[in-house]
Amino acid sequence: MKVLQIVETAYRATTEEQDDTVIWISHAMRGAGAELGVLLAGNAVNYVAADQDASGLTLGAWRQTQPPALAQDLAALLKKDVPVYCVKEDLAERGLLEGKLLDGIVLMSRAQMPRLFGEYDQVWRW
Repeated sequence: MKVLQIVETAYRATTEEQDDTVIWISHAMRGAGAELGVLLAGNAVNYVAADQDASGLTLGAWRQTQPPALAQDLAALLKKDVPVYCVKEDLAERGLLEGKLLDGIVLMSRAQMPRLFGEYDQVWRW
């Protein structure tokens, strides 16, 4: 069974877990042999910005000493042959199309998404 994971909510649990829970479980699923892909949409497109740095993250008096490294987490998924797609319009809305993006990310328009959905047995939206 092939599963497409759609991630729209960005930085979910990054203060508690230092990673995105869906990206983390995608690594675990792939390690168990699952065939899957990841589609980043909405605010989660920020993950493909190659030069991001969250080392200064603080909330009140609390400081994140283990900041998330989501671009590296995605790069590791790509090395495991997990395709990572990203919605171009969402990148453009956030001014990220002009920046350095991770190598290997497949950019697609919203109009192309239904065809992508058809390539998977299940689509999970987080």
